[in-house]
Amino acid sequence: MNIALIGASGFIGSALLAEALDRGHRVTALVGRPERLTPHPQLKAVKTDVLDQATLAGQLRGHDAVLSAFSGHAQPDVLGYYLQGFRAILEATRAAGAPRLLVVGGAGSLEVAPGVQLLDTPDFPAAYKASAEGARQALNLLRAETALDWTLLSPSAEIAPGERTGQFRLGTDQLLSDAGGNSRISVQDYAWAMLDEIERPAHSRRRFTVGY
Repeated sequence: MNIALIGASGFIGSALLAEALDRGHRVTALVGRPERLTPHPQLKAVKTDVLDQATLAGQLRGHDAVLSAFSGHAQPDVLGYYLQGFRAILEATRAAGAPRLLVVGGAGSLEVAPGVQLLDTPDFPAAYKASAEGARQALNLLRAETALDWTLLSPSAEIAPGERTGQFRLGTDQLLSDAGGNSRISVQDYAWAMLDEIERPAHSRRRFTVGY
């Protein structure tokens, strides 16, 4: 499969890139600094600016799927930059005629009780609120989308480097926790779940989540 991966050098994006290449897919990595990526026979590294919508549309054209791991974490205005970039990605994906758009989402919009999202709980870390709000608004934009075949994958509350086990659970709009009450997933298993969805679509026009 020919995959366009936006943000391939980031924390989650790099795990998605590794998983996609390990599975034998061809990947066009759209990043700000292509020189940072390790060369691979199945990898084409392309410099991009997601805010340049017209150029991005041309770069996305011809791929079987667009996978967005775009993030605004390094920007002074995390929320504003992320939403501006995400809207540009939506428009560029439409213009490119891409068959599918898969998006790295956040855990903040997952429910911890009926009608209560994790982001709105008193103990949600202030440092992550802007990025979590951006991911929540991105999900709302997707749910209002009428043209694209989209899927968004929310991680568990904690996502960190760890083992690639393949032993995880999938859910929909509720936060997943293990028997000890911990909500977590390794970035490697998150990437596994996302690539499974690319290869065997099961959540068209829906959000789903992954956790232990």
